[in-house]
Amino acid sequence: MGIKLSTEARRASRVRRQLKKVANGRPRLSVYRSSQNIYAQVIDDAAGHTLASASTLDKDFKGGKGSNVEAAQAIGKLVAERASKAGIKEVVFDRGSYIYHGRVKALAEAAREGGLSF
Repeated sequence: MGIKLSTEARRASRVRRQLKKVANGRPRLSVYRSSQNIYAQVIDDAAGHTLASASTLDKDFKGGKGSNVEAAQAIGKLVAERASKAGIKEVVFDRGSYIYHGRVKALAEAAREGGLSF
């Protein structure tokens, strides 16, 4: 018998499996959202290293609550800025098990405005 995965884990692995097909060596912009914060990382899967990251817990985050769309937009711009400083222009977007809506969509659109292309 195999290991039983939760619905979220199965959904996230399905998304990552599709991303590996189209990645072509590009790093992955991974998003995690909790009920109170949102996190974004640019990850090089070949080397297994985080190249840039931002979250609502960072000292550079200028905002009140980390659980709203405005905070997600600020984190999207911040992670795009940090990725461009690291020399990264193209990424693949990993939404994980979350639907592309609300805070996840706001973060993605702000990252695009900040200079990342995906």
